[in-house]
Amino acid sequence: MRRVLSLFSYDWDQSAQSRLAAQYQFEHAGFDIFSFPSSAQLLWFDVERWIERLERKYRGAVAAGELQAVVSHNEQFGALAAAMLGERLGLAHSPPKAIVQIQHKLLLRQIIERVAPQANVKFAPLECEYGDLPPQGLDYPLFIKPMKAAFSVLARRIESYEELVAHTRFGFFEQWIIRRLTRPFNDVARRLVDMPVDADHMIIEEPIRAAQFNLDGYMHHGQMRVLGVIDEVMYPGTQAFLRFAYPSKLPADIQTRAAGIVQDVLAAAGFTHGFFNLEFFYDEATDRLSIIEINPRLASQLADLYYWVDGLDVHAMALALFCGDDPADLPRAPSRAGAAASFVFRSFGEAVPPRADADAVQWMQSTFADARVLQFQKAHNNIERDMKWLGSFRYAVMDMHGPDESALHAQLAEVCARFGWPCVI
Repeated sequence: MRRVLSLFSYDWDQSAQSRLAAQYQFEHAGFDIFSFPSSAQLLWFDVERWIERLERKYRGAVAAGELQAVVSHNEQFGALAAAMLGERLGLAHSPPKAIVQIQHKLLLRQIIERVAPQANVKFAPLECEYGDLPPQGLDYPLFIKPMKAAFSVLARRIESYEELVAHTRFGFFEQWIIRRLTRPFNDVARRLVDMPVDADHMIIEEPIRAAQFNLDGYMHHGQMRVLGVIDEVMYPGTQAFLRFAYPSKLPADIQTRAAGIVQDVLAAAGFTHGFFNLEFFYDEATDRLSIIEINPRLASQLADLYYWVDGLDVHAMALALFCGDDPADLPRAPSRAGAAASFVFRSFGEAVPPRADADAVQWMQSTFADARVLQFQKAHNNIERDMKWLGSFRYAVMDMHGPDESALHAQLAEVCARFGWPCVI
């Protein structure tokens, strides 16, 4: 049994680790930044000192061959922290500098412009820090998002200067939270790269309306391998994810083009080892591919989709990769489905439906193989902040599979009726 240190793991990662507990002994460090009281640790969190303490704690175990890997699929702090700690302990790791360059939106745009300008969008830093009045004279509409963030926080299409001012004005407590979330990245990035601006800024991008997709894969000693492409379907008229559907309906030749582009960008960023998740637009009318962003870690929410349809145990593959093995050597499980999806339930200001009770969840799990739901509870003030920062409040995610897309959607409708939830197809 291999021993693994897992950083900032919760939700889908916790579930996968429970399933793999017969093969791996997991130890945990980190906290859930989205749940109180765990999130209170932001008050004193210093990422450099935290990593130094973990290095002292586990160096002997590594030397004795008793700790084989450090892993994290967490975008906010975990991926970078695991890379830094793995490097210090001499374990297989993603390159920390590459992670910084990919997570910093302006640095990534500059890399794309050098090696794949055909897949870039127009971009520029917003010339002000969080909380300051933005400059006038910008061209609208524009798309704005944080220089470093996760879960599409504060990413929005803006139609006017007045809307931009409203979107970038924050109360004292909001600014404090934002700066506590960006500080760990800033502390590390200043040491590893020459940042044109730090993470306490936002970036302006060309707004694009086109179908959106997700490409997953990993780098193994500099060699890129693709897992697949997943369709990202939005709530109508919004930028909020409604469902992630697999297999993709995107033509195979376009998927191949996207993979070639990301290979060039990852190579230019120096990302030679680790999982990645690319989001991109494809405009069929113009045949244009445009990179939205790259996440230098496994997209845990999507792992089940590859397992159910293709028999790829992506979490087990990630563990193999960071234990120094080749994930391609792992056997595939039999396919269980012809279609799978991760459905996202959101409120856009209307009342949030009641939680599905234990009996209803148990019925779902016994009626539809492997189906599961994660429900999120937040205090009223946190919901208000989500509405401002995201434009909606995510109250649940449901993962399911079926023999085909039509049957899958019928199953979802049946579960929603039982839960008393709107059916998000």
